[in-house]
Formats: sequence, structure tokens, C-alpha cells
Amino acid sequence: MSDVGISSIAGYLPRLRLSKKTVSSANSWLAPNLVGKGKGTRSMANWDEDSVTMAVEAVRRILGGDDDRSHVDTLFFASTTMPFVDRLNSGIMRAALTLEEETQCIDISSTLKSGTSALIQAIDKVKSGNSNYSIVSAADKRKTRSASSQELDFGDGSVAIAVDTKNLIAKYINSSSLSIDFVDHFRGPGEEFDYNWEERWVRDEGYLKIVPKAIKDLFTKANISGSDIDHFILPSVFPRVDQMIAKKCDINPENVAGNLAQSVGDTGSAHSLLMFASVLEKAKPGEKILICGFGGGSDVLLFEATDNIKNFKPQQTIENLLETGVEENNYMKFLTFNDTVKWERGMRGEQDRKTALTTLYRHNDAIMGLVGGKCSKTGTIQYPASPISVSPNSPELNTQEPYKFAEKKAKILSWSADYLSFSVNPPNHYGVVDFEEGGRIMVDFTDIEKGDIDSGMQVKMVFRVKIVDEQRGFTRYFWKAIPV
Repeated sequence: MSDVGISSIAGYLPRLRLSKKTVSSANSWLAPNLVGKGKGTRSMANWDEDSVTMAVEAVRRILGGDDDRSHVDTLFFASTTMPFVDRLNSGIMRAALTLEEETQCIDISSTLKSGTSALIQAIDKVKSGNSNYSIVSAADKRKTRSASSQELDFGDGSVAIAVDTKNLIAKYINSSSLSIDFVDHFRGPGEEFDYNWEERWVRDEGYLKIVPKAIKDLFTKANISGSDIDHFILPSVFPRVDQMIAKKCDINPENVAGNLAQSVGDTGSAHSLLMFASVLEKAKPGEKILICGFGGGSDVLLFEATDNIKNFKPQQTIENLLETGVEENNYMKFLTFNDTVKWERGMRGEQDRKTALTTLYRHNDAIMGLVGGKCSKTGTIQYPASPISVSPNSPELNTQEPYKFAEKKAKILSWSADYLSFSVNPPNHYGVVDFEEGGRIMVDFTDIEKGDIDSGMQVKMVFRVKIVDEQRGFTRYFWKAIPV
């Protein structure tokens, strides 16, 4: 039987990095104990990003610009912060990524090890022959109380992994899982924030007892020892827990992977796989990589880097993502983006934002996948598609074929920065973009500050939150443009 493993992996981090010193200083009068945590930054999602949009962006970096994505037959989405409790969140992703309707979409949630659990399921599915090419995506954007340690420890981000039998960069060897109802934190229905238990208990009775047990079970299965491990991955917000577990399992402490705590924070269900992406960017052929997930028990997976790792060149490395982040020192912006502070939105923010679900369904490809039309007779490209072509002097009827805009290059034709219309991050930037191959769309611009935009700038399209209907709890998505 063919080996199963990882053929590609990509991470995504939001553009902004919130300064931890800004947070600890703002709350020092109330929580002086947080001053010691005020070093480094944590990743901070824009107001129009959530776990779905971040996961979509990570998967796009695996799939590239190919219009034909029919080879993807299964899509897993792991998260503890899915926008919808009862709607197929991975189905939203499928539409945005323009995957085939036959793609099986699976949501996995309710535990921070959902990312590693999804990866195990994807591997089993490919290994059994029930899938030829599966994608695992994981993302989290966790809300935290102000002046809490979680506010400084957590971060926002996503990762995507292609599970395949061809062109593997990391071969799957074995895995082990424990399901134990150890409650280190929980979040009940309708609650915004986690309730967390005492740190020492979580460390000593949770991590230090459960994870080593899962690791030793894997070592027995794979007939290896701790000394064989070249990279040890364990996300934890507690200092030195990874080193302590490595020592317990006879793993060289020098082989413990950096946990990105001072630059990104802990990205929840995505974090162990995000660390995996960072490790694979530096791994050498033959090196063994041990990945651990913790929450409701523990998952442990063992991989071995192949010769193909020498040619692995992701679209954007984790190192590059860290280097290109923009530091944010406005604590109020962080609170506003996460809707954890009440602020005056003005009368223009009091509109009813009900979404016409019938319209969304009938025009799903256009809205979710940014699919327009291309005239089969004249080659004219337009958005949205229409029964009548906009070809000059040749209004052909019913000649348009689906045309995907999301991965096409574009430039700004015109733009406005509007302080009068409502925006969570004023001014409201919007304008017209021209696509290199043809077609023109009016869109919002995002991930920019005042003065960062001009006509002629090259932009790329990103899948983002358009509007949140707070009255009904519905998130509406669409595509926006960001400067390249």
C-alpha cells in the first residue's frame, strides 16, 4: 500500500500584531499581575475576519490559482469558534473555494485538539481508500475578557494541510489518542468567554499526566523511543510544560519546537498544526516529527520528513508571516474589533441587516465564490454573470460560461475613503478594481489604514465578513480587496 502523509501545508496569520505591553499597561491599575506577560505581540484578526475566513485563506494557499479543484474530495474544518452552531461551516468554505458540490464537508469542534483529531480522520480516510485527496483546515478566533491572562496568551490564526499519497513532504507513521473528560476550561451555550480552571491543576494533572501517556502509547505502537524524535510539537500557554513533558518521555529538550508565544500567541485548535508548518519549513529528510494536541484528552501523531521536503516552498512561510506583521498599539481597536466593548455606532449603524437567504442560495456561486461570466463568442469577462453579454456592439444571449475571479490579478481603478457611511474601522474604503484578464468589480478594501491606498495599486481578493446581522445571528460573507 502507498504511503499516506502530507503533500502540502500552509499557515495564515492576520496582518495585525497586538502589542502585549499595550494591553498590560492599559489594565495595570486593575490587574498588575499581567505586567509580566507584557512582552512581545499576539496575532489580532481584523473585524471582518473569523475562523471561516481565516481557514479559507489558508486553504487557498495550498490550492493556488488553479480553477480546477475537482481533485479535492473531502474538506475537514476544525475550530472551537465556528460562526454557526447549526450550519455547515465547512460548507461555507466549500462555496468560497469553489470546490465541487460532491466534496464531503465535515466540521469538527468542541475541543482544542480538534485540529489534530481532524488530521487523524483525514489520514484514516485516505489510507482506507475512501478519499484520494483530503484537506484539513483549522482556525480559531477566541474572545477573551478584558484584563484576563487569556487576552495576552491567545492569538488568531489558521492552517491548512493536504493529505495525499503522492509527492509527500512528510510521511505518516502512526498516531495515538486518549479521550479523557479532564475539564481545564469550558464554554457553555450562549457564553462568549471560556471559564478557566486553576493553572497549576491543569498543568500537573492535565498536561503532565495525560500527554506523556499518549506519547508512550505511540512509542510502543511505532517501536521507537524519545531519542528518535527530532522535533517535538506541543502547544501550551504554560511556560516550560513542553520541556517537562519532553524530559518525561526521554526526548531531547533541544528538539522542542518553538511555540510562537511571543509573536503569535496560542491560536487554539490550529496551533499544533501551525507549529507543524513552521517545523516543516526547516526540517531535513528523515527527521521524525512528533505532534501533540491537548483538550478532552490528547492526540499524538508521528511523521517523518521525506526527500521532497528539500523542494518544499510554501507560498508564504510562517517566518515571513511573522516578519510582515504590523504592530498594533491601539487597545481600543482590539476591543472594538472583537465586539467586547459597547460603542456609539450612530444612526447609520442602526440599519436592519437581514439577509435574503433565497437570493444567497440562487446566486451562491457569484456571492460566495466570486464567479462571474465569460462570453464564449467574444471572450468578454464580466461580473456578475448575466444572460446578456456586455460585449461592445455584440450583446450575445446565453453565451456566458462560469469565470472565477478570486485568484485573478487586479488593480485599483478608483477609490474612496468615506467617514459618513458606517464602518467598524473608519474610514470606509471602497472602490472599483480592474482585473488583468478582464472584468471590473466594485468592492470594499480591507487590511489598510488611511493613506495606504491609491489608484493603480495591485490588489488581491480575500474572503471576508461583509455584514453581521446581530438581530438574527447571521454572518454574511463576500469578497474584498487588499493591497499586495
